[in-house]
Amino acid sequence: MNHDHHIVVLGAGYTGLFSAIRLAHRTRRTDVKITLVNPSSRFVERLRMHQIAAGQELAEHQIPDLLADTGVTFVQGTATAIAPEARQITIDGADVLSYDTLVYALGSSTETGTVPGADTHAFTLNTPEIAGRFAARLREVAASGGTVTVCGGGLTGIEAAAEITESHPGLNVTLISRDEPGAMMGSKARTYLHGALHRLGITLTTGSRVTKVLPDAVELADGRIVRSDVCLWTTGVKVPPLAAAAGIATDDRGLILVDPTLRSVSHPEIHAIGDAAAVRMAWGQIHGTCQSGLPTAQYTADTIARLVRGRTVKPFRFGYFHQPVSLGRRDAVIQFTKADETPRRMCLTGRSAVAYKEMVSGSPLTTYRFSKHMNVTTIISKGGRATRRPAA
Repeated sequence: MNHDHHIVVLGAGYTGLFSAIRLAHRTRRTDVKITLVNPSSRFVERLRMHQIAAGQELAEHQIPDLLADTGVTFVQGTATAIAPEARQITIDGADVLSYDTLVYALGSSTETGTVPGADTHAFTLNTPEIAGRFAARLREVAASGGTVTVCGGGLTGIEAAAEITESHPGLNVTLISRDEPGAMMGSKARTYLHGALHRLGITLTTGSRVTKVLPDAVELADGRIVRSDVCLWTTGVKVPPLAAAAGIATDDRGLILVDPTLRSVSHPEIHAIGDAAAVRMAWGQIHGTCQSGLPTAQYTADTIARLVRGRTVKPFRFGYFHQPVSLGRRDAVIQFTKADETPRRMCLTGRSAVAYKEMVSGSPLTTYRFSKHMNVTTIISKGGRATRRPAA
């Protein structure tokens, strides 16, 4: 074992925080030192950001409190550069932090730079502060019975549109999507989803992409103009350029290219997790969700604990299990899936789905608390037979 081995975890989102806590437990009888770096001391529950946007008051969780009794050192600051050859990280352009092993967990955010006006005339769910400003603007628009547009018909857009409409029933809410919302679901779940959106009074505008966001409207590629007193942008993903700028091998989107053990193919001392990593299974590439991110964090914490003890590791295996979608506070739909995320026949709707979704949304914090004292698993499916062979 390497004595005084320093592990630095960059990013304290769902995956970074979990990996740090689990690492502390798995290496508690070693000389390993763990440091967690994050720009904010607040832990952001990304699964609940649409609730903040709708104006709901949620509990705040501080990262130092969640790390209590783990021995992990928390550094509040932004990583501005990585020098992989020297194994050093520059924090806030000044302080230098050295590492033996780096866990790269800088997550993604919504991309607003590809459509004109999205960066200046639309809000995102990237931070609680931005979501809070949207909520304040929403209250102003609701007072006059105005119109809200939610751009992006993925699960985030669906949840946001439903939450906004339920919280502000006097608003006119339009969900704009190039494809049919819920297209990835089975027919039963998709029908229920569309029925719920209809019951809420949400207008669906599909079949055309957004080409411009204006101060009071959204312009579509087919020439349609949709009135918009306030716009929420939920489509498009970007990752920080830090890894690519450091010369770490990345794909064309900036995700770190990893081997089957989630280690950088160019710098094996760097482990990438969550939506910072280009992780491939035999059935395809994993996309960034909490469902896939937490298992990568669990696996990486266990892998590093084995490596510092000189032990061998097995390749990462993962399969999707479900697509949970809240439809306000009183309704939801859960589509169960195969490992490659194609839909199974089974789904949950209504009250049982609400309870299921709330359990899913609250599970990370519960996992963190228990992981200080025991090895809690977040891997529901390893993908079965399909992941027993390596990815192409």
